[in-house]
Amino acid sequence: METAGAINRGDLWLVIIGLGLGSFALRFVFIGLIGNRPMPEWVLRHLRYTAVAILPAIVAPLVAWPAATGGHLDPARFIAAMVTLIAGIYLRNTLVAILGGAATLYLMLWLVG
Repeated sequence: METAGAINRGDLWLVIIGLGLGSFALRFVFIGLIGNRPMPEWVLRHLRYTAVAILPAIVAPLVAWPAATGGHLDPARFIAAMVTLIAGIYLRNTLVAILGGAATLYLMLWLVG
């Protein structure tokens, strides 16, 4: 018996398998087909920025519209994001920036709550 809003197991497995095949195909294009060929300098330059762009793309919606506050800007999360950004720019150390932002978030939430 299915309840309203429940996901059919067949549909779920179809999505999981489809995403797995798509992920494999995308990686295979770069690693399997052109992995042993030299890439142009402009491609290598753009690929260097891929990892740098992923983390902000994941975090930005969580700072601007956090689900924990019903989509409203939360000062604690905003301040933690700014500390992370400033630490990353000035210290040039990703791990220190992430840990500083996490510590700031927990400190701000502790002070407020």
